[in-house]
Amino acid sequence: MNVEQIYTGCLAQAAYYIKSNGEAAIFDPLREVQPYIDKAAGDNTRIKYVFETHFHADFVSGHLDLAKKSGAEIVFGPGATPGYRAIIAIDGQKFKVGDITIKAIHTPGHTLESVTYLLIDENNQEHGIITGDTLFIGDVGRPDLAQKLTAELSPEVLAGQLYDSLRNKIMPLDDKLMVYPSHGAGSACGKNMSKETSDTLGNQKRTNYALNPALDKEQFIMQVLDGLAPPPAYFPQNVMMNMNGGASIDDVMSRGMNALEPDMFEAIAKAKGAVILDTRNAADFAGGFIPNSVNIGIDGNFAPWVGALIPDIQQEILIVTAPGREKEVVMRLARIGHDHVLGYLNGGYTAWEKSGRDTDAVRTVDARTLIETAESREISFIDIRDKSEYDTGHIAGVPNIPLNLINERQGLIDKSKTHYIHCAGGYRSMAFISILQARGYRNLININGGYKAIQECGKFNHSASE
Repeated sequence: MNVEQIYTGCLAQAAYYIKSNGEAAIFDPLREVQPYIDKAAGDNTRIKYVFETHFHADFVSGHLDLAKKSGAEIVFGPGATPGYRAIIAIDGQKFKVGDITIKAIHTPGHTLESVTYLLIDENNQEHGIITGDTLFIGDVGRPDLAQKLTAELSPEVLAGQLYDSLRNKIMPLDDKLMVYPSHGAGSACGKNMSKETSDTLGNQKRTNYALNPALDKEQFIMQVLDGLAPPPAYFPQNVMMNMNGGASIDDVMSRGMNALEPDMFEAIAKAKGAVILDTRNAADFAGGFIPNSVNIGIDGNFAPWVGALIPDIQQEILIVTAPGREKEVVMRLARIGHDHVLGYLNGGYTAWEKSGRDTDAVRTVDARTLIETAESREISFIDIRDKSEYDTGHIAGVPNIPLNLINERQGLIDKSKTHYIHCAGGYRSMAFISILQARGYRNLININGGYKAIQECGKFNHSASE
C-alpha cells in the first residue's frame, strides 16, 4: 500500500493521499484543494472519500470545497456534529477505496469526535494508522482545545479519555503498523513532537512518553497537561469554521487578489481600519515601511504567527509583499481562516516609496556595535523568545517577554527608555518592534542575528533558568 504524505512546513501539517484500483481518499486536506484534484486526475482515479480525523483548530480544512468539486463524501468520527452533509462513522465502521479498506476507530481525548483510521491493504493486511491529533511522533494531542470546557468536559476529563483511547484502541495494535500523524514539530497542537513525521507503532511504544505502559491514568493526565502553553487565540474560530463551513477558497482568493495603487491602499486602510501586514523579510522591513505596519515575514513560521498576533479572523487586512508573492500570502492567510484580505499594494513597498508618502523605519544594531555600546553605558535588553528557549540560556538579568504575550506584558516596557530587542535570529523581534512602534514606542532597537549573534560576540554573561 502506498500512503503519500503531503506535508506543509508552515503549519507543520500532514494530509494524506491513498489510491487503489481507480479510487482515492484524501485525509485532512488543506484549504487549497486543486492540487489533490490534479493528483487524482493524473492518476486516473476518482476521489471517493474525504476523511477528517477531527474538527481542526490550527487550520481550515478543504473538505467542503474538495467534496463539492470532486463529488467525494466527507467522513467524520463518532459524535461529530457538522453543519453540513457528512457521513458520521460508527466505531469500527469500514469503508472501501478500490481494493483497500479503511476502518474508523473512535479515539476521543484530543477532541470528543477524534478518530483514527486503520489502513488495511489489498491482501487484507493491516498497514498503518492515520492518527490525526490522537498520536504524534513523540507526543499526543493536547486535550485542552474543546469548544466549551466545563467540569464535565475539562482538560483532565479529556486527558483521561485520551489515556483510554491509547491504551484500549491504539496500543493493542500490531507493532509493525506505520503511524501517520497530522502534525510534526512546530505545531501548537502538542508540546513535544518529533521532527520525524512517521514511525512504526512499535518504536512509538518504546520511545513516546505517553505510551509508557508504566503510567497509570492519573500520572498520564499530569504529564500530558504539564507545561502546556495557552492555545493560540484563533484556534476556536478555526474549529467553528470547520464545523459550520466557510467561504469557498475560490471566493476568498478572488477578493484578496485585489491590486491597489498607493492612493487607494491608503484610503482603504483609513476607512476600514484595516491592519497593514507587511510580509517582507526583517531586513527589508527595517529599512523602510508604511507607518503602523505589522511585520510577519512570509519566509518564517508565517501563518501561526499571524494567527497569534492577529487572532480575530474577521479583521480586515491589507498586505504588502515582495512583488510576485501576493497569491502565496493570500492563500496562507486563508489556511488559518483570515478570509478578509481587502487587497495588496500593487508594486509593493517600492510603489509606496515612489508615491512620496510618509515612511517609517526600525533602528538595528549588529553584535560588534552592541559590544562597543555596552562598553560605554549600561544596555537594557528584552528577550522575546519563548520561555523554554529563555530557560535554556539568556543574558543574565534580562527580562523575558515572549512575542505571543506582547499584549499582556506591554505595560512592563518603559516607553521612555531605550531597549535592545532580540529573539533567536531576528524574525520575531522585528514583529515585536513593529507592533510596539505602531503603538508609539520609538526607543526600540533590533539586534541583528538575535541571541545567536549575541552569544558569538562573547561579551555578556549568560545564565539558564533552574
